[in-house]
Amino acid sequence: MPDYELEQLQINEGYTMVAGIDEAGRGPLAGPVSAAAVILPPGFTHPLLDDSKKLTEKRRELLYTELTEREDVIWGHSYAEVDEIESINILHATHAAMVRATLSLKPAPDFCLIDGLPVKNFPIKSDGIVKGDGKSLSIAAASIIAKVSRDRLMVQYAEKYPEYGFERHKGYGTKLHLDALRAHGPCPIHRRTFAPIAQLLQ
Repeated sequence: MPDYELEQLQINEGYTMVAGIDEAGRGPLAGPVSAAAVILPPGFTHPLLDDSKKLTEKRRELLYTELTEREDVIWGHSYAEVDEIESINILHATHAAMVRATLSLKPAPDFCLIDGLPVKNFPIKSDGIVKGDGKSLSIAAASIIAKVSRDRLMVQYAEKYPEYGFERHKGYGTKLHLDALRAHGPCPIHRRTFAPIAQLLQ
C-alpha cells in the first residue's frame, strides 16, 4: 500500500507543499488523456487509498468524492484532448496535461512527485517515481482523480457515439471496440495516429 514516506522525505529537505501527479488514458484509442495533481495534508494516512488500477470502480468513485470534497486536500485536473495528442504525440500531450494540472494548484507546490520517469523541463522541481501510484499516497490520490474524471467523460461520450460502447471499455482497444471500429470507422474522438486506427484508415 502507498504511504506518505516519499512526501515526508521532501518535507524533511525543506519543501512545504509536495504534490503527487499521475495520468490516466495514455493507452486508449479514443478520448483524451487525463492528468491530476494533488497536495495532501501533512502526515496524511488512509486505509483504503491505493493505485486506481487496483481498486474497483465503486471504490474509486467513493475515494474521488472523498478527496475532492475534503477542504484540506488541494487538487487540480487537466485533459489533453485528441487534437493535442495528434499534434504533439501522446507522451508530450500527457506531460502538457500534467503541467496544466499542477499549475492550477492554489497554493502552488514547491516539489512534485510524478508517476513514472522524470519529466524534462517540468516547471517545478520534481522527481519521477516508477510505479509511484503504489508507493506515494499523493500520486495514488492523483491516479484516482485522473481515472474517475476520464471514465465519467467517456460515459458521456458513449451517449453521443453509442455504437462504440465507450461506457464499457473507456476507449481501450478491446475486441468490442475494434469490432465497432471496423463496422463504423473512427469518430471525432478517435486517435487516428494510433496504429490500429491508422491501419484501418489505410
